[in-house]
Amino acid sequence: MTETITNEELELKEQVVKEHVLVLFDDNVNTFDHVIELLVKVCNHDTIQAEQCATLVHYTGKCAIKKGAFKELTIMGEILADSGLTVEIN
Repeated sequence: MTETITNEELELKEQVVKEHVLVLFDDNVNTFDHVIELLVKVCNHDTIQAEQCATLVHYTGKCAIKKGAFKELTIMGEILADSGLTVEIN
């Protein structure tokens, strides 16, 4: 018995598997408190997770702050950017 996978099934599987990442970049403008507050409010981080992300951004220059669907990350990214943060979706 052999399985036949149609293009539709393959495309659906790729859509389910494809996950994007919202990346936050360091800047010399925003305070730790501002970044932490936004990560909690916009990305639903708990305080400890937000503090860890802010610290990583400060010392390494960037940090992946959220994984998910492109549409969801786009909305979060726009809110963060409008609040003065530098973000990118990969």
